[in-house]
Amino acid sequence: MARTDRLMQILDLLRDGARHRAGDIATRLGVSERTIYRDMDRLVAAGVPVEGTRGSGYRATGAAVLPPLALSQAEIEALTLGLAIVAEAADARLQAAAESLSARLETALPAEALPEAETWRTALSPFADTARGVGHLSRIRAAIEGRQKLHLVTRRTDGTRTDRTVRPLTLDSFGRFWTMLAWCEWRQDFRRFRLDLIEDATALPELFRDEPGRTLADYGARSA
Repeated sequence: MARTDRLMQILDLLRDGARHRAGDIATRLGVSERTIYRDMDRLVAAGVPVEGTRGSGYRATGAAVLPPLALSQAEIEALTLGLAIVAEAADARLQAAAESLSARLETALPAEALPEAETWRTALSPFADTARGVGHLSRIRAAIEGRQKLHLVTRRTDGTRTDRTVRPLTLDSFGRFWTMLAWCEWRQDFRRFRLDLIEDATALPELFRDEPGRTLADYGARSA
């Protein structure tokens, strides 16, 4: 299994908010515990909001409180997403401002709510190009709400391009990292797509209805 695919499966496991031991994750994915430890270090370095240590287990973190404001998870996502986009800008002044703001937020937010300031400056791989992914959000959300199929042109991590028709089911985010879960009509299976690897997402005139084995509930039952 490619490392990127394994990271995606780990994120799927962590979505329930429960604490998962590295040994259990390793058994489920058919790899060693050492591999899972390296994967967790990479996710944390990439800004994914995961907490835990070797031996204690890992879990995805939830909402945080920024005095005097109580921030929802969506608002935390907006903060982290904005910082990520500005940190990737070519403007040195904006980059400096993003670094300064991330440092100030780090002192106000609980440690699990925001990656360390140094992480924002250096940890771009493997979830880089946040701005590209954000550009697809509104179109994908509209397709999910309207039950409308999408034609996707995607770029794999090795640079090859594919195109396919999908039924978009839901969007998920882990800090700066966004994915779309969909039923892929090419593979005839569920597939999770990284938004930053989508070159184009075009809404098709064809609508879809819930069919047994192809719904979000079916995916949840299979992943349980």
